[in-house]
Amino acid sequence: MIGHGFMGAAHSVGWRQAPRMFDLARDVEMAVLVGRSPEPTAQAAAKWGWTESAVDWREVVARDDIDVVDVVTPGFSHAEIAIAALEAGKHVLCEKPLANTVEEAVGMAAAAERAAERGVLAMVGFTYRRVPAVTLLRDLIAEGRVGRINQIRAAYRQDWLVDPESPLTWRLQKDLAGSGALGDIGAHIIDLTQFVTGQQVEAVSGTVETIVTSRPILGERSGLGGTVTAERGEVSVDDVAVFTGRLSGGALVSFEATRFATGRKNGLSIEVSGERGALRFDLEDLNTLRFYDRSAPDEVQGFTRILVTEPTHPYLSAWWPAGHMLGYEHAFTHQVVDLVAAIDAGTAPHPTFDEGLQVQQVLAAVETSSANGSTWTSVVPEPARL
Repeated sequence: MIGHGFMGAAHSVGWRQAPRMFDLARDVEMAVLVGRSPEPTAQAAAKWGWTESAVDWREVVARDDIDVVDVVTPGFSHAEIAIAALEAGKHVLCEKPLANTVEEAVGMAAAAERAAERGVLAMVGFTYRRVPAVTLLRDLIAEGRVGRINQIRAAYRQDWLVDPESPLTWRLQKDLAGSGALGDIGAHIIDLTQFVTGQQVEAVSGTVETIVTSRPILGERSGLGGTVTAERGEVSVDDVAVFTGRLSGGALVSFEATRFATGRKNGLSIEVSGERGALRFDLEDLNTLRFYDRSAPDEVQGFTRILVTEPTHPYLSAWWPAGHMLGYEHAFTHQVVDLVAAIDAGTAPHPTFDEGLQVQQVLAAVETSSANGSTWTSVVPEPARL
């Protein structure tokens, strides 16, 4: 695994737990953790259960005893690392968004396509697909429980930047992160919408805005923030993105991605309204799904709470008795389960790099729409690959 920050910890839990809770087709060895500095990387490796630590990712990627490379670095380095790993014959798991630009994502998707011809596979880490309630939501839509989809509301609301004196971290710098709330959390709700509906966002109209334009320079890092210095720097990404999308099936979607929703800590939600019913999910209540059935008698109509903890629900058979809740980290375990199963079967693991590229194109279309006065903008078809 290359990188060991917040996502590095989450992915490490996934790699460690998957072979203990699920009967995987392949054994998993957490071989090497790669970071920039020897001491903190070694400390992280020891804490999270990696056998070795290293500071030269190119050297590690070239090793014959490495089969899979997990990329959890900031977006600016995704393309270089993932392409090098694929060319070296390693399966790749890469955190979302796939890249910082459409051009980088095109190169990554092309590399994945070439690698697939040699049996080398690549997957993007949109982990919320693997929350059991979300997977169940997708399955119920596919079964026709809500009928024709009329409208969708998708939001990802956080508040960790409400304080204007919060430090200027890498997530607030365009050259490192690509975009702000739009790419970091907006990418999740785009992928989630497309995943549960089986449809793609074809056009968008939106606005992105930076509410706090300068922040104190980061001193010592801690979690998503850290201590601050007396100097200030420019925030070069968006704080809020609000946009409308039209799906390939015709329905409209309202999207909101913000780090300024005071009181919201990790409020990812999606509500799908159809002719026969509706489904709603909220990550802050991640073990439940709400279902409205229009065919029910009037006297009992209303949103029904489904507790998604039964062994017949997605992924749940390996865990605890019904009613014993799962948490945020379990989706990372399920991600490993699906990736290892795909590698063993030799089939494409989803979401593929092509799917990651498509999300990147939606992000770019939102930025273009905002720059052009929120005009409707088509999600540009994938450019020809050279």
